[in-house]
Amino acid sequence: MKIHFSIVGCLVVIFLAAVPRAIQAQTVPAPPPDRNPSSIKMTVGLVVLHATTENKKGVSVSGLDKGNFQVFEDGVAQRIEHFSHEDIPVTVGLVVDGSGSMRPKRADVISAARTFVQSSNDRDEMFVVNFNEHVSFGLPEDMPFTNKITPMQLAIERSPISGQTALYDAVSVALDRLKLGKHDKKVLIVISDGGDNASKHSNLKQIMTQAVESNAVIYAIGLFDESDVDRNPGVLKQLARATGGEFFQPEKIDDVIPLCAQIARDIRNQYTIAYTPTNAAADGAYRAIQVKAKAPGFNRLTVRTRPGYYAPGEKPPSTPAKSSTPKSALAPSAPLHLSTAHSEVQHGPLS
Repeated sequence: MKIHFSIVGCLVVIFLAAVPRAIQAQTVPAPPPDRNPSSIKMTVGLVVLHATTENKKGVSVSGLDKGNFQVFEDGVAQRIEHFSHEDIPVTVGLVVDGSGSMRPKRADVISAARTFVQSSNDRDEMFVVNFNEHVSFGLPEDMPFTNKITPMQLAIERSPISGQTALYDAVSVALDRLKLGKHDKKVLIVISDGGDNASKHSNLKQIMTQAVESNAVIYAIGLFDESDVDRNPGVLKQLARATGGEFFQPEKIDDVIPLCAQIARDIRNQYTIAYTPTNAAADGAYRAIQVKAKAPGFNRLTVRTRPGYYAPGEKPPSTPAKSSTPKSALAPSAPLHLSTAHSEVQHGPLS
């Protein structure tokens, strides 16, 4: 039986709920914020984390300070050098499946994009990647980003609804575009209803490595039909978990609103934590990260962020992967990247 629900309802909640006063979050008394919290002075080796903290009921907890957190890398405690909890501007990429099976959902996607822009931070910058078996930037070539309603709507409308699904190519191209964004915090929202069956330039191992190295947070919404033979929720789930994001697969319309409220909390109510690793070896190895939080009045706090990163340098092919590397990262012996210059990315309608 087909799943019927509205993407409009989802993104309406994401960005209307993004206003801090509208977020139903549990709080503790807040300390004075760091100066200029929206900008971190980037230094060589600095690791930046965007962390979501929840109580045992899954309710977002705000108002914590630096002293409530501990960061561990490969089990070794790290000193937190930067800490903030602010609604900072974000570079956001909307990656939209334009394969033939998305036709019934197109109107909802367009309406959702309008709500996305209307409710976002005025300083956010956004872009659209449309894909079927081809990948296309929805915005014109001379407009890499926008925060305006009309260009974003047209960006999605330019995609014909036909063909197959080059999901891996699309995610790789979107991650490359995020690098051009001016904001420290970068997010992808991937909306798809099928597994990859048409990528020519990327595979799962490559995009998992690229995603882990990007420092982007990926949220994935799977709009799957039970009868779809190409459905593969595992891929979207791995992308989300490996980057500190979250995967959603609504089964009925009643599930959409609370799930999207969670995305809103993640985007607008995260803690930004940065540290310089005590392990300065440039060995290209994967470093596992764990963040813990404690605060008076809370029996247990859960912190969700990206589970690790690759150290600078190239790992020798003969060196086995460290046991701390999560299976979701699927790291190759040497990181692989897809350059947009070689991926036949179009500016304009997909063919």
